[in-house]
Amino acid sequence: MKQLFFLTFFNLSFFITKAQFPPQAGIEGSDAIAIQDTGIIGWATGATVERGWKDIADTSLGKVTIGTASDVLGPADFSLLSLGDGGMATLTFEYSLRNGPGADFAVFENGFTHLSDPSIAFLELAFVEVSSDGEHFFRFPAISQLPNETQLTNDDFLNAAQIHNLAGKYINGYGTPFDLDELKNITGLDVNAVTHVRIIDVVGSIHPDFARYDSEGNVINDPYPTPFPAGGFDLLGVGVLNNNQPNRISDLALKLQVKIYPNPAQDYLIIETQKIQTNNVRYCIIDALGKRLSTGTFSHQQNRVSISSLSSGWYWMKLATDEQTAYFKFLKQ
Repeated sequence: MKQLFFLTFFNLSFFITKAQFPPQAGIEGSDAIAIQDTGIIGWATGATVERGWKDIADTSLGKVTIGTASDVLGPADFSLLSLGDGGMATLTFEYSLRNGPGADFAVFENGFTHLSDPSIAFLELAFVEVSSDGEHFFRFPAISQLPNETQLTNDDFLNAAQIHNLAGKYINGYGTPFDLDELKNITGLDVNAVTHVRIIDVVGSIHPDFARYDSEGNVINDPYPTPFPAGGFDLLGVGVLNNNQPNRISDLALKLQVKIYPNPAQDYLIIETQKIQTNNVRYCIIDALGKRLSTGTFSHQQNRVSISSLSSGWYWMKLATDEQTAYFKFLKQ
């Protein structure tokens, strides 16, 4: 929840020197993944959502409402999905994730730094779990060294260097990396064929009835309550760093060579491919849940694709050659 930009930017009461993990993005030693990082080779293509409460201690307020599943598909941008207290989103991918060199995927949220101290930021946190069968999920061992004697509120800032394996530790524009190697010895999980990534909001309350705990048994304290339609963890997207796609190449290479318009569109899309060095481009339209709706090929520099049969809403256009793949988000009116 990032509506409270009027909060007190000079409240440093929760800046604690104890820290042992990588610091905030932009500070030497950070392992944050920039949203433009060319190492990102893909993004989530499907998602399901279980909304959380605006305030888990007062369920009469109802559940959060901001964002939809389609807002977290493809490259992270200004669209977001608010999970609410204890809410979760489960994401799927065109190609399964694998345990490769370094981090294997990154989760993006929309935190923001303190105006006078870039080492601390307003952050909302989430657990991350993965599955290789869609049924059995396994959690990354999260650690929080954040103080938990007094409840953090919307006026407080967190030190990323006190946080490990919790999504949301980095500010907007930077993803929190996760390395499947940490889970390689878990029975029931194939770290070289991960099909699902689940993001679960850390409620943030230190009240024993609602508290959530890290892998060492510590209460995780983050800003609470956030009783708004955009409460809780705000998911922007999940970027893939290692997967099982043949002939992997950065999506950016193809994006720079393709134009798709109009957007929003009603009856058709125009796809221009003047700079693609091929005469056979494949396309596929994918809905918000990752279901393939229509496929085809074209070989002209300007191509017209009918979308008149689609219901109103957000979709993805996947374009692929033998060596390149890219996703483009569009709105059918």
